[in-house]
Amino acid sequence: MIAMPGFARILVIFAALAASAAAALAAGPKAYVGNFKDSTVSVIDTGTERVVATLPVAAGPDGIIVAPNGRSVFVSGSGAAAVSEIDAASDRVTRAIDVGKGPQGLAMTTDGKWLLVAVNGDDRVAFVDTSAHGVSATVPVPKPHTIAIRPDGRQAYVASQEPGHFALVVIDMATRAVVTQIPLDKPPRDLEFSHDGKALYLTLAGVAAVQVLDPATNQWGAPVPTGVSPHIAQHFMGMASGVVVVQGPGEVMLFDPATHAAVRSIPVGKQPHWLDLSADGKKLWVSNEGSNDVSVVDLAGGPMHTVAVGNAPRKIALQRTAASEGAHAGGSAHVAIRNFAFEPAQITVKAGQRVSWQNDDGAPHGLVFKDGSTGIDLLLPGKAFARVFDKPGVYDYVCSVHPYMTARVTVVGSQPGS
Repeated sequence: MIAMPGFARILVIFAALAASAAAALAAGPKAYVGNFKDSTVSVIDTGTERVVATLPVAAGPDGIIVAPNGRSVFVSGSGAAAVSEIDAASDRVTRAIDVGKGPQGLAMTTDGKWLLVAVNGDDRVAFVDTSAHGVSATVPVPKPHTIAIRPDGRQAYVASQEPGHFALVVIDMATRAVVTQIPLDKPPRDLEFSHDGKALYLTLAGVAAVQVLDPATNQWGAPVPTGVSPHIAQHFMGMASGVVVVQGPGEVMLFDPATHAAVRSIPVGKQPHWLDLSADGKKLWVSNEGSNDVSVVDLAGGPMHTVAVGNAPRKIALQRTAASEGAHAGGSAHVAIRNFAFEPAQITVKAGQRVSWQNDDGAPHGLVFKDGSTGIDLLLPGKAFARVFDKPGVYDYVCSVHPYMTARVTVVGSQPGS
């Protein structure tokens, strides 16, 4: 007969080991969900649509972003004074970055070098150097709430919720100075640039429509009518329609980016808060603050799935590539060019491996290697380029059209990790 106390201990140990290994066995890129009332982040494997880890983070997670290379996740704690940094390979919080009182919205440059933090309690935007893991500069902005960086990296737009002086505050990214302010009648909620940077979508408290700004002229166009309380609006690369989370009816509304007319509405959970698009562009992931779950919407019309998470899930962010994708065990590696960035921005391959680049962007790009080795001057949308790296070394490169787009290939003499 088995001694139950000892057997029970074995089961507990086995369960703990299985849970700790779950993230490493993830079948696909992961989704990170900030549970506001629990001060935790739920990690979901998007392949199996199951929670594989729950991580304690800074109090009141109110902003979340995944680095372009998929290897780091940053979470702002609005009830604290820090941003939690998560290593996406191990799904562990590696450090807390002190940024100031009440950090809220986050935004990141396409090269992953700079994280912008809306430090609401201290009336400033903090520039965090992601390599040094600390604040290197700040820009005064009254009551900043959310931030959007133009895809070309030149300017950041900040939603300022100063009572009686609501505005969009525009910051020059090079000089780190405010260049203009656009006054608003209502408190701004969220703002997002379309993937091509031609439109800025803004939601306002108490307004049942999405405001549309032309960032080239800072002039307002016709709004996108919605139901009550639209929160986040976006037009993702690869999607014909734009999307809006509409909190009142609990739905995601698709709209025509050209005419601003509604295309269709998809019911989700209670009080939906945020959304993101899967790496393959086939599914929308929507966090539902009122029902403590995430809706997984199949854009092709398949059945919707629901994933239970923690209490009051607000922000959700998805990896565009798995964190382990930077090191490839096979004979080839792939880099996507989208949203004016190389994804992943850093890869490690074995000597003799082939690396291919696919331009999934709406603009032409190119590759210029700093050592003068083989690249390509012009890579039009939809086109691909490939080369084999025979010799070990570090190969830094930039886009021939947009030199602020930087990336690196590291070539080792033997298989990485062997």
